[in-house]
Amino acid sequence: MEKGKKIVLFDGVCNLCNGAIRFIIKHDKKDQYRFAALQSDLGQELTSKRQIDTSKIDSIILIEPEVSYDIKSAAALKIGKSFGGLWRLLVIFEWIPTSISDAIYDVVAKNRYRWFGKKDACMIPTPELKAKFLG
Repeated sequence: MEKGKKIVLFDGVCNLCNGAIRFIIKHDKKDQYRFAALQSDLGQELTSKRQIDTSKIDSIILIEPEVSYDIKSAAALKIGKSFGGLWRLLVIFEWIPTSISDAIYDVVAKNRYRWFGKKDACMIPTPELKAKFLG
């Protein structure tokens, strides 16, 4: 793993999640993120090390170097705000209680396969994006 990079763990077979990862890559002008599927050996190692029960957390997970991790709406907001520019206006959504924003996140997460579809296998990055994926 590259020192100082933030890691985004995601559901590698979810079409919505894969779209979100492509969106993050497109807007990550500071090259601060690396990615791994939750289903990968590395994803399992990172969640196990932090005692994150992925059977109970159906979410994107943002791991910051040697600091902490965020899940659900907190992770999404933190990633969005890091893009800078107008994206910093996402701070407005931090005024919404986490219980409410996570409830909305959970509804989307629970229905993501039905609404957006599912792949048979994890996304395989293109050669030019391969360096951004771990494991």
